[in-house]
Amino acid sequence: MSLPTPLKGKTAVITGSNSGIGLGIARELAKSGANVVLNSYTNTDEDHAIAAEITKDSGFEARYIQADLSNGEQARALIEQAGQCDILINNAGIQHVAPIDEFPVGKWDAIIAIMLSSVFHTTAAALPMMRKAGWGRVINISSAHGLTASPYKSAYVAAKHGVVGMTKVVALETAREPITANAICPGYVMTPLVESQIPDTMEKYGMDRETVIKDVMLERQPSKEFATTEQLGGVATFLCSDAATQITGTTISVDGGWTAL
Repeated sequence: MSLPTPLKGKTAVITGSNSGIGLGIARELAKSGANVVLNSYTNTDEDHAIAAEITKDSGFEARYIQADLSNGEQARALIEQAGQCDILINNAGIQHVAPIDEFPVGKWDAIIAIMLSSVFHTTAAALPMMRKAGWGRVINISSAHGLTASPYKSAYVAAKHGVVGMTKVVALETAREPITANAICPGYVMTPLVESQIPDTMEKYGMDRETVIKDVMLERQPSKEFATTEQLGGVATFLCSDAATQITGTTISVDGGWTAL
């Protein structure tokens, strides 16, 4: 028996999606019938192979388009090259940790450009396409740090708070149209990057794997469990459904209770 494909005919553009959260969301949207456009700043055979794998597994088209999201022109060109953008997932991100008075200016500029300014550029390019199609979903991947803060993450926290604010503005500007805008705010998510950090943290603190996960990595996540990329993809798919038509301008936390503290 074939699975339902409610997003058949829709095209989703997911920034920063050759791994981690973005790739997980792309796979889940493809399972629901969406054609997906993957993106990152690289342009390797592996990047295109991932797209081919999604096409094979889902039966729907997946493409890879390289774009450096720190460059506004390239961010807009990504949407233009996609040719169609019914679902925009702004996910691209980087991180740097340092005290404010020691925070490198170049790192600040890069984080704000990739994680906040790119959201403006891709959204500005996608909205006319959504209006022409008569339907659209803007889903911005913010963070628990878009609602709370931690020390030494000034650029990341500022960018993620900005993403939440931008989401609300888009929602208000499209409130009378069949377009919604929402932000998903994950806590810690199990990705290949997080997995790769566990052994070094075990060695640094002289702890076993379980203790590192629960007492170090998930210190602020009351569930003491990572969210998964599949779960985030499921939330994104729900926000694209008819059931979510009147959900706009808000945040959905997937953080194991972090922001309830």
